[in-house]
Amino acid sequence: MISSSGEQTAGADTVLLSSSEQLSLATRLTVSLVAGGCLLVSAAIQVFDPAQHDVAELVAGIAALLVAVPALRAAWRSLRQPDLHGLIDQLIALAILAAWASGNLVTAALLPLVMTVGHILEERSLLGSQEAIRALSRLTHTKARRLLADRAVEEVSAQSLRVGDLIEVRAGDLIAADGVVDAGFSSIDIASITGESVPVEVSPGSEVLNGTINLDGHLVVKITRVGEQTTLGRVVALLHDAERAKPPISRLLERYANRYLILVLLLAAGTWFVSGNTTVMLAVLVASCPAALVLAAPATSIAGISVASRHGILVKGAAFLETLATVDSVAFDKTGTVTRGQLRLVEARPEPGVALDELTLVAGNLGAASSHPVSRALAPMVGNRKQLTLEDVQETRGLGVVARHGPEVLALGRAALFQQLDVPISQPPGHDGPIAGVSRGGQFLGWVLLADELRPEAKEAVADLAQLGLRRQILITGDRSAAARRVADLLHIRDVYAELLPQQKMQTILDEVAAGHRPLVVGDGINDALALKAGAVGIAMGGQGTDVALASADLVLMSNDLRRLGTCIRLSRRCRRTIYANVAIGLIWTIAIVACAITGALGALSAALLQNLSSLLVMFNAGRLLKFQELSDDPEALS
Repeated sequence: MISSSGEQTAGADTVLLSSSEQLSLATRLTVSLVAGGCLLVSAAIQVFDPAQHDVAELVAGIAALLVAVPALRAAWRSLRQPDLHGLIDQLIALAILAAWASGNLVTAALLPLVMTVGHILEERSLLGSQEAIRALSRLTHTKARRLLADRAVEEVSAQSLRVGDLIEVRAGDLIAADGVVDAGFSSIDIASITGESVPVEVSPGSEVLNGTINLDGHLVVKITRVGEQTTLGRVVALLHDAERAKPPISRLLERYANRYLILVLLLAAGTWFVSGNTTVMLAVLVASCPAALVLAAPATSIAGISVASRHGILVKGAAFLETLATVDSVAFDKTGTVTRGQLRLVEARPEPGVALDELTLVAGNLGAASSHPVSRALAPMVGNRKQLTLEDVQETRGLGVVARHGPEVLALGRAALFQQLDVPISQPPGHDGPIAGVSRGGQFLGWVLLADELRPEAKEAVADLAQLGLRRQILITGDRSAAARRVADLLHIRDVYAELLPQQKMQTILDEVAAGHRPLVVGDGINDALALKAGAVGIAMGGQGTDVALASADLVLMSNDLRRLGTCIRLSRRCRRTIYANVAIGLIWTIAIVACAITGALGALSAALLQNLSSLLVMFNAGRLLKFQELSDDPEALS
């Protein structure tokens, strides 16, 4: 059974460390345990047999050598690949060498031992923040039931699936790759991808995504994307890239890392020169290790990215999450962003003496026979009524569709089409959306009016952003002015820029920037790519995981729920506050410990322990972000 296999696979992958990370952690733990044992033996010899002082010193020297090797290697690597963690390694290495030179072997062993334990605790704390991202990765490791040519079923790994394969998906199964429903009806739990708790109904032709769960029905799915090309695969890859990206404040600290190292060396040398005490100098070196300061931004950013992914928000870099907290205006695309992007019938106006049912029946049947998106939007008008038998269906580009039903000629299209057919029509009604006329057997039946409907949550989302301080709101669209103004009025957006080409949309955003604003740009990621890049932050509506949406935007709303925009803003502002608080903790704590070390109030070991304590405080504060949760109602329920 696939469900049990999937669980076993997931269970096997619950280890959150890679093989190299496990080996490194195991090596450090082993070395630390052996060194700790040697120090205990050395202390026991000193206590129970003081005459064997030289033996005790030899055992302590072995312990110091064991922990010194990995510490010195880490410092050497940091010289070739400098970063903030490398600065700590360098300071510890200098303290070890100074302790060796002064003959203080016990201190030389204990210093790296204490700092190693601190590093391990920090890494284990970080794993808690990374677990949400790793959990998504585990969804890609599952089994699938592939249908063979003779309709037999074979169980295979998801990695062995190919585009075009048919797979059977039973109730409770994870969907192993992106695909299209070939047969069956069911409800799909899409929370792992979009963050939405409400299942979606699927039927033949519906798209389904890797990592989602089939809740009840039986489906046959035709695979369209596999492996890293699936929506889930691309999301996981981008999340890992975001996890590795450095926050702006980390880059700022790295810029001054070398100067800080020189300052610490001068401070340690000055302390030794004034006091003549090597122990005090060692304490200054250890106290100057900015462990908490180094962790302040990365730990918070990783936690923020994890929380965002849980809410169906894909963040492509820690810098974007921090920048989002500074935006002061928002620019919306119209079609597919604040509207559904799909035309729907809003009104049918039959001619005098014509029944509404007859108008909608003819319009729906002709719409179903057409390939034009305007005409196709009328197909649902047929409903459960008997369909008309159409013959000689002819579609004229830009005019409409004509067909025969028995001896009668049926037509659906623009006014010019009926002029060609010599069918007299009434005056077209005023409407800011597409309009189509309908005729049957030379008689004009009436007009049908279509429009792109507003998303049900759009008003709430726009009002929420205004309450968050983004009161400067504009609508940018390539659509006609009348249609754009109608949507803007519904959303209470005052400034509208309509009939824009992609380059003009970008220029509009650049003008906003030139005016001193920091605009958040929200688009569908297809015709808005240039504008998304031009803003301070670009957010794409990426519910279908399109390549353009993932490539052009800084953040992607996988659920297409505009209310997640407010969630993004609130999360980013809380991340920024947490980062500032962590930086303050790290900076004040380090200054206080250094001051105590200079006065001789702290020894090297006490300074190391206090530095580890500050790191844990920072990790705890960053971990509080993981409790961030915003529940949202089903947008469809609002309609």
